[in-house]
Amino acid sequence: MKANVSGIPGIPETAADWQALAQKALNEERLSVEEGLAVLEADDDEVLPLLQAVFRVRKHFYGKKVKLNMIINAKSGLCPEDCGYCAQSIVSSAPIAKYPLLEKATLLAGAREAMARQAGTYCIVASGKGPTDKELDQVVEAVKEIRATMPLKICACLGLLKDDQAERLAEAGVHRYNHNLNTSRANYPSITNTHTYDQRVESVEKVKHYGLSPCSGVIIGMGETNREIVEMAYALRELDADSIPVNFLNAIPGTPLEKAGRTPALKALKVLALFRLICPSKEIRVAGGREVNLRTLQPLGLYAANSLFVGDYLTTKGQEAAADYQMIEDLGFEIEVCAL
Repeated sequence: MKANVSGIPGIPETAADWQALAQKALNEERLSVEEGLAVLEADDDEVLPLLQAVFRVRKHFYGKKVKLNMIINAKSGLCPEDCGYCAQSIVSSAPIAKYPLLEKATLLAGAREAMARQAGTYCIVASGKGPTDKELDQVVEAVKEIRATMPLKICACLGLLKDDQAERLAEAGVHRYNHNLNTSRANYPSITNTHTYDQRVESVEKVKHYGLSPCSGVIIGMGETNREIVEMAYALRELDADSIPVNFLNAIPGTPLEKAGRTPALKALKVLALFRLICPSKEIRVAGGREVNLRTLQPLGLYAANSLFVGDYLTTKGQEAAADYQMIEDLGFEIEVCAL
């Protein structure tokens, strides 16, 4: 299917046009909405020329290096939020493990595992609307010891923070804080009603204020339009998120979105290309759901993205680490072992 914007003067239709968009990105010029839509609605035959152009941008800013991140599900389930995609939410009946915040020793063991997996960034993720002061104490103590003993970048994802909590995480040595926008402003009420899109934006702005590097991304495949995907990329550009995880919905039985279909692999590649073109200098991570959406085309995703999660996600299994290492080697890329 041809892009529905084809034939409009200045809108990409050929390999040369994709290269022109890549040059705009290299110059850090903002793509128009029409250009963004043209990427998402391009004919499937254009995917390889598009990725070739986008790789110029990725290589300019990140060479052939791939950043690896590892998640520890530090607190599972027990969440009062009603996010329709999440197995840990109060509206989910998915059979998952449920436990309070892990002890310090377990968080430290996770950091050592991240090192063993060649991950440069260790992501401490906890379910819930936001951490209690006791939970924050536990995270802070673990982070201090990790920072003192291991060359790891630490990313925390604990929900909405109070000002003093953000300040304490920064003082403890957390490098980055993740709070995803997840979807577009217009689509937000169809995904959750227990918090707002604006609260997510305010959370990202807050951690920036306290010197934490902002990490914020999206989940593709939750009923959003192509125009909304473009708007999501623009929103993250405007937030100046340093790291942008692009997740593709892995529809989990027992969640409200269990019937949602997967994103076609070629569409997923176009989405990754779009985020690279709109946020050219930022870390673009092909994140959750890559295994079930990109499937055999996972390696092509790294021509646009420069980062991925190694190992399992929060409640779903990831690809074996050995397969990720082989994929990176076969591409002629290399792991960026230390992200500091």
